[in-house]
Amino acid sequence: MNVPGIRGWCPTAHRPMMSGDGLLVRIRPRSGRMTVAKARTVADLARRFGNGLIDLTSRAALQIRGVTDEVHPELLRALVAEELVDADPDIEARRNIVVTPFWIAGDLADRLARALAQRLVELPQLPAKSGIVVDTGTAPLLQDVSADFRFERDGEGGLLLRADGAERGRSIDEADAFDALNEMAAWFVQTGGGESGRMRRHVTKVSLPGNWRFAVPADGGDVWPPGCTKEGMIVGVPFGAMSVDALSGLLADADPGCVQVMPRRCLYLETARPVAHPAFIHDPSALLLDVAACPGGPRCTQATVSTRPIARQLAERGLGTLHVSGCAKGCARSGSADVTLVGRDGRFDLVRGGSVGDTADRTGLSETQVLELLR
Repeated sequence: MNVPGIRGWCPTAHRPMMSGDGLLVRIRPRSGRMTVAKARTVADLARRFGNGLIDLTSRAALQIRGVTDEVHPELLRALVAEELVDADPDIEARRNIVVTPFWIAGDLADRLARALAQRLVELPQLPAKSGIVVDTGTAPLLQDVSADFRFERDGEGGLLLRADGAERGRSIDEADAFDALNEMAAWFVQTGGGESGRMRRHVTKVSLPGNWRFAVPADGGDVWPPGCTKEGMIVGVPFGAMSVDALSGLLADADPGCVQVMPRRCLYLETARPVAHPAFIHDPSALLLDVAACPGGPRCTQATVSTRPIARQLAERGLGTLHVSGCAKGCARSGSADVTLVGRDGRFDLVRGGSVGDTADRTGLSETQVLELLR
């Protein structure tokens, strides 16, 4: 049986992760936004130092693929010089903040994200995958995005901090936001959160302090699909994978002012011309939007199956949400899906209405058997 190696950490620019096609070098744009010049620089660096492929993760990060050990130091120097990553490896590793889309300079989300980023080194040492969400728009939009600490609005427009997995949070003032985060992080560490790994698992084992469970978050808002907006254009990135030529072509055609890297593998092109580039998803009803698939084999050494060809075939069948994972790690989607396929020893296990960690309905299926079964 193939047992994937669970590393327990995500790549950064300073600490890349080896995959089947070379090193993965991750970039976290500050507050998820880059000028168009910075976006073009990312494409150029991926062309010069990688294999010409860029990943867009579910948590609004970019990954340059196919980097070799020999060129990695030069790529890192270029990323630091362009201020795309922090020169301090510890700060860069901690800068795992996802900000609500469509924020504007000077609003609450912008102010919070900047203030938190400046003081992250003061937090206690947290598990490597720990993350923060700043979801303080009119309505929360990031409730399905993986994080451990969540800044949100309450029903009256006030600010709260919520531990992931808890239904309610703690009312706070903006000026006290970091102190509240630091207190919650210290509680997490002191009560054994390091062994739990993630806040969502931890709160099922240890009760939060009572005053952290009073504030009711505002109802979640609708996810913005691809298409034109009043201020620009949203495009979907199939499977979160794009070539540097596709990205460069999109930027040249649309000529945006800035690019926001959105969760759920989308790009928001601010003040862009409306265009239709064939490498991206522009139709809000496109079935491919409901499909998550990791790179699979041979790009990932953990995977024993190819993932994206079968995912494209199944997408057209309208099965609902679909997750095709090359192994039991489930990197492409953390939650459940209507249909989940998990690669194991060169074949697929099928889970209906669950995730990669749930008991399979069918096991050991060939690709042909999957296609016949899921008609």
